Amino acid sequence: MTRREDDALALAAVTALTGQLALAPKPGLPDPRDLDTRSRRREHDRLRWSARALGPGLAAMAASARRTGTPTPVLRAELGAIGRCTEHSVGLAGGGHKGALWALGLLVAAAALDPRARVREIAATARRIAAFNDKGAPKRPSRGSTISAKYGVPGARGEARAGFPHVRRAVEALATARRAGATENEARLDALLTVMSTLQDTELLHTAGPPGLRQVQAGARKVLEVGGTATAAGAEALRTLDADLHEKGWSPRGSAGLLAGALFLDALPSL
Repeated sequence: MTRREDDALALAAVTALTGQLALAPKPGLPDPRDLDTRSRRREHDRLRWSARALGPGLAAMAASARRTGTPTPVLRAELGAIGRCTEHSVGLAGGGHKGALWALGLLVAAAALDPRARVREIAATARRIAAFNDKGAPKRPSRGSTISAKYGVPGARGEARAGFPHVRRAVEALATARRAGATENEARLDALLTVMSTLQDTELLHTAGPPGLRQVQAGARKVLEVGGTATAAGAEALRTLDADLHEKGWSPRGSAGLLAGALFLDALPSL
């Protein structure tokens, strides 16, 4: 790979993240409807700028993987160091996308290691990278890892070490919805709901507890079970779920980050 290809992978990842942000209506998540409200518009703009701030760090991760050539503890340590520097840059741009950075960083590095790899192969390589411990990581546990330990759920690290199963399911959901004639927006919403229906989202566990998480999962499943967002029944179920989550202040942010990972992998064949 060349530097141009590293930059192309980073751009694809940032485009996936901004594409996820532009998707609407996303239940309980920031989307373009926020632009109609002054206070929420500020938050939406912050997230867009923060997404673009990930670009240099993701390109550096791709370059690191290309130089290393194989999943190793050294590569894992370099990715961790680059990720922490990138988090600082993103913080200066407004903050946000920490979970997406973790997922996209591993997937970008895995794609850089083998540009010809397909979705399952990239996910498997990302799993191999994530299996190594990052010795330079802060000793203080993050909120996500604390919630994971408290409730016995995989969390972001467990998702990566399992080979991103929810990202792979989202890619499959995209293809299925498109074959059924859904619009691109509907296909992406179905992919998001596919993740939401089973993901043990630590953000939701933090804000809503296990009962709230189960309620959100059930709401997402209902949309899919009645035919998905391309159907009248599915669109109505989505509106109900969206209104409920916004009213309660519950946000499935973990699902949003994994959708961005799926959109990135989905775009790779066109690079």
